[in-house]
Amino acid sequence: MITEFLIKVAIALAIFFIGKKVARWITDFSLQSLNKTGQIDKTLETFLSSVIYGILLVVVILSALGQLGVQTTSFIAILGAVGLAVGLAFQSTLSNISAGVMIIIFKPIKVGEFVEAGGASGVVEEINIFNTMMKTGDNKIIIVANSRVIGGNITNYSRKETRRVDTVFGIGYDDDLKLAKETLIEILNNDERILKEPEPFVAVSELADSSVNFVTRAWVKSEDYWAVKFDTIEKVKLTFDEKNISIPYPQMDIHMNKSENDGK
Repeated sequence: MITEFLIKVAIALAIFFIGKKVARWITDFSLQSLNKTGQIDKTLETFLSSVIYGILLVVVILSALGQLGVQTTSFIAILGAVGLAVGLAFQSTLSNISAGVMIIIFKPIKVGEFVEAGGASGVVEEINIFNTMMKTGDNKIIIVANSRVIGGNITNYSRKETRRVDTVFGIGYDDDLKLAKETLIEILNNDERILKEPEPFVAVSELADSSVNFVTRAWVKSEDYWAVKFDTIEKVKLTFDEKNISIPYPQMDIHMNKSENDGK
């Protein structure tokens, strides 16, 4: 009986140690196959490596215990119950992990891009399994859970090479409409950062209560968007002042009628 038991122990140890090496080989082979597609991130690679190796190692341990005559059915049931309990306890965490895997694989956002997602906006600094870190324009760091990033709309301002700068300018009803339009077109055409194709667009968009509004649309490289927008607004104001084109502010005219009883 002792000899038979020692043989079982030897076989179980062989299953365990050889199984560990096989599990590591399968894990490495799986990651190498994924790396060939170029769609796997280093963060995801580390996570998948731990998960795959952990699952295979559990299988190896159960096999070794089975060789010793241990009833592994109860262990499997216990593991299932523990897994269910852990899943319920860490539901939000697991949700963030799955969302992180989706972000890393499908890449709706990338490090270095300016995005609006999960109720925050900024330049993506880091994407890990649990959350996404963004840096705002005033150098603050915002940490957003991955489940919030995937669960809502994502606006990516950096993915395309060009963006359209839309602005609205109002002039008074007594001002020269054609002169104002020609001035706006000239300002856009003189800015070398504004692309010639598609060509800049200027048109009257609204006859408002206090002003005649022009809409301007100009295409620029994504990195020039804010500089062009701010410079255009400043240039329009200075040029309108030079040409005596007014930019009215909201106002109300009140007319008072004098009645016969006034002054009594």
